[in-house]
Amino acid sequence: MKTSWRSASLVASAAAVLALTTACGQDSPPAASQNVGATAAPGDYGNIGAGTGSGVGGTASSPAAPSASSPSNPAGKLSVSTADEIGKVVTDSLGLTLYRFDQDTEQPPKSNCDGDCAKTWPPVPADDAEAGEGIDKALLGTVTRADGTKQLTVGGWPAYRYAKDVNAGDVKGQGVGGKWYALAPDGKKAQEGGAGAAGGGGAEAEAGLSTREDPKLGEIVVDKNGMTVYRFKKDKAWPKPVSNCTGECLEKWPLVEPVDFADTKGIQEKGYMIFDRTDGKGKQQTINCSPIYTFAGDKAPGDTNGQGVGGTWYAVRPDGKLVGASE
Repeated sequence: MKTSWRSASLVASAAAVLALTTACGQDSPPAASQNVGATAAPGDYGNIGAGTGSGVGGTASSPAAPSASSPSNPAGKLSVSTADEIGKVVTDSLGLTLYRFDQDTEQPPKSNCDGDCAKTWPPVPADDAEAGEGIDKALLGTVTRADGTKQLTVGGWPAYRYAKDVNAGDVKGQGVGGKWYALAPDGKKAQEGGAGAAGGGGAEAEAGLSTREDPKLGEIVVDKNGMTVYRFKKDKAWPKPVSNCTGECLEKWPLVEPVDFADTKGIQEKGYMIFDRTDGKGKQQTINCSPIYTFAGDKAPGDTNGQGVGGTWYAVRPDGKLVGASE
């Protein structure tokens, strides 16, 4: 009886491991595993614009000076500027670009950027904002934030600055995380009315995740905005997804939030799953169980500036494999 019980226990354990293996789309566990608790060191996630890919890049910049991006800095007289690639954008009295956040709402206006988010994207106070040339006064409004302060809205959308825009005319926040876009004078995303961008034509991809043919990398995965999707070699896929990109790393490599498989096109279904992160950042999408991200250094659809950064970040094939690197 003791032998039978032990045999049954071994069979059950094997079945559990097999279930995890199948769920994560793996045929067998890797020869060696990484420390689950390990996180990316500064050199592992690289500097924005340090990749080997093509497209509009740039080096990582220092946070904006308090006088430029301080939450208490008034907007003053708003005006319209023309930014390369994306067309007309709203700027404040200092010439700094104003942005909108896809996770906010316009009807009724509501800001969903608080805490650390509001440090990176300081809300624009509504106090002394006024319409300058090219701005329709009727489109300006206010929304009361969770802390009771009044935030400027343009066309109903809460307005923000970006902490890394340090000079008048900077648009470094355009497309960050596939959720942040410069405000056009009518309150819409600047890219929708702009001159278009390389590889994307200024239009959003039809599916939440799809593929495109890159002239150098071949077929790669892109998000709904046409932004390139990447994997981090220090992450884990087996026996369950684990992201080792946390903290500052996530500012440069925003996670891809869950996308229903029905809203994908050309992506492998095996191992397509979401998982709960252990750092309180919510759920993240995977392809073949590998966590996926976008890159803050990619400014426009078609950019692949994250390719090869730090020798650990690579674009993703439709089956979840790395582009240009071994697993």
